[in-house]
Amino acid sequence: MIAQEVYDQYFNALLKGDRVRCTQMVQTLLDQGIDIQVLYRQLFEKSLYQIGEMWEQNLISVAREHLVTAITENLLNLVYPFLFSQRKLERKVIISCAANEHHQIGGKMVADIFEMNGWDSYFLGANTPTDQMISFIGEIKPDLVGLSLSIYFNVPSLQQGIEAITREYPELDIIVGGQAFRWGEISFLKKYSQVQYMKSIEDLENQLKKE
Repeated sequence: MIAQEVYDQYFNALLKGDRVRCTQMVQTLLDQGIDIQVLYRQLFEKSLYQIGEMWEQNLISVAREHLVTAITENLLNLVYPFLFSQRKLERKVIISCAANEHHQIGGKMVADIFEMNGWDSYFLGANTPTDQMISFIGEIKPDLVGLSLSIYFNVPSLQQGIEAITREYPELDIIVGGQAFRWGEISFLKKYSQVQYMKSIEDLENQLKKE
């Protein structure tokens, strides 16, 4: 567990754009042997959601939000050597952001969580064109596809992606998640029988433990 005092110090440094201090704090936690899932949930996910809320309330600028996101994405590279599980399930997942979605950090974290749980993950990044994603699914033949959405305005692009996948691969399971769903309605997902909504990294971890 990350102490509130540590989180507050990290968040203040992050908000100020103090990349060096943030890096030092994350490296210290890694050196102390922190559970990576805890680091993702209680530091990265929590701080990004808090920043998102501040942006929604016009308390910070778009430039500040982009700065925080860039710093966090760089910090994820510190975790890379710790990602790969000794437990291999021989299962594959493709994680992609919806078309027109330019915020990729949530999807990257989800791909990392799969790797930590023994999956081979393929992260396609931001704004992946739907036709290219469909083509890649045919090439990789994954067991699961995950779609990330950070801006609720892009829901139509997410729906187009879901419909394209279900049309081409009607038996393929899909998970969706992202900060966008904290602000908008998710009932439209119910019409897709093979789509499951993941509210948080913790929900995803709990689901993967059942595998």
